[in-house]
Amino acid sequence: MPETPTPRTAGRASRLFRARGVLGLLPALLLLTGCIADAGPEPTLTANSGTDATGSAGVPSTSAPLETTQSSNKAPVYWIGRSDGNAFLYREFRDVPEQENPVTRALRAMMSDKPLDPDFFTPWQSPTKLATSISGKNVITVDVSEDAFNSNVDAEMAVRAVQQLVFTATAAAASSGLIDSGQQIQVRVLVDSHTDYVAFDHIQLGAPMSRAAGMVAPVWIIDPQEGTDIAGGSVKITGRSTVPGGKLRWQILRTAGNGDKTPYLTGETTAGTDAAQSGVFTLALSLSSGSYELRVSQTDGGTGEEPNADTRNFNVS
Repeated sequence: MPETPTPRTAGRASRLFRARGVLGLLPALLLLTGCIADAGPEPTLTANSGTDATGSAGVPSTSAPLETTQSSNKAPVYWIGRSDGNAFLYREFRDVPEQENPVTRALRAMMSDKPLDPDFFTPWQSPTKLATSISGKNVITVDVSEDAFNSNVDAEMAVRAVQQLVFTATAAAASSGLIDSGQQIQVRVLVDSHTDYVAFDHIQLGAPMSRAAGMVAPVWIIDPQEGTDIAGGSVKITGRSTVPGGKLRWQILRTAGNGDKTPYLTGETTAGTDAAQSGVFTLALSLSSGSYELRVSQTDGGTGEEPNADTRNFNVS
């Protein structure tokens, strides 16, 4: 189980916002006119933070493609998970109330709910205020209250938390058809309607941010989701690798009532290279009734190592 961030003490002192007189007008202009400043950098760390702003050191250089429009009402939510000593983003689709717009409800789930998969976690705390809007230039503006940042995390985890928000917001906008996925999409974060906030005491907010390369997991099981109940017969498994054309090793373990797991099926597959399905892998397996664990990993040149593994538990009726 990954170590979760430690909540901060309630009532933390409010941040000082620079250039308050001029910048205080910016949120209203953003929300009313959709006008934005020139595209800014990825989230930047404050001085002496000791890590790269994108958190990309030692992680793959590719990123997950933007989600496509879907008919499902489920919200795409990204979480943080650990793999081989690093931390990456993983996505789940969640049932959420429909009272709010798709971006707001996806972010609210990210900040207030727990992941289905116990291997995932989030540094975010449930906010007292959360609102979103989208400009005509594919810029999502997120206005969230300061209490959402009430976790003690280091600089590298802070980078991933901010990117978790960027990935979730852009995924929700794209999958619901609210933005033009053929253009660059960015996210600007306001805190209590102010710019220039330092998120988690490490990340300078205010400038538009894009998805940072290398944040998504190298191997990522899309379906089935954790704890899913599947009708007997053919079980379809889908996932994505950040290495198109790369070899992947998969294994099905059968889970006994006492929790013991025994190998059941194993094999290899290749991640897709087609531009529209880059890195995608698909398996169709015939499984009898029971509880199973699926494990997918990259292969390491025949050494027997299984780097960057992702696991998923599911049931077949």
